[in-house]
Amino acid sequence: MEVKKCNSLQEAREEIDKVDAKIVELIAARNAYIKQIAHFKNSVEEVKAPDRVADVISRAREQAISLDLSPNLINDLFVRMIDAMVESEIAEFKNAKSY
Repeated sequence: MEVKKCNSLQEAREEIDKVDAKIVELIAARNAYIKQIAHFKNSVEEVKAPDRVADVISRAREQAISLDLSPNLINDLFVRMIDAMVESEIAEFKNAKSY
């Protein structure tokens, strides 16, 4: 990951805004895949997939450490994101099964 050397506060803020936009786009893409996954599952319990959640969070924490980033920060972000997406996936699952 390459980080541009900025020459001003404004330039650094503009770069942060670009990164933030990419983060939101990536989260939206992740959520779109989550909605697709709901159609391959057979129960709400399967949607919740606690073993998979633990695996995803563990990998994210390891990546954070390798990038010299707080694993606790990444853990908290992923827990919040996954909790919200599981709720979205449950809604998608129930909607798909009602047809």
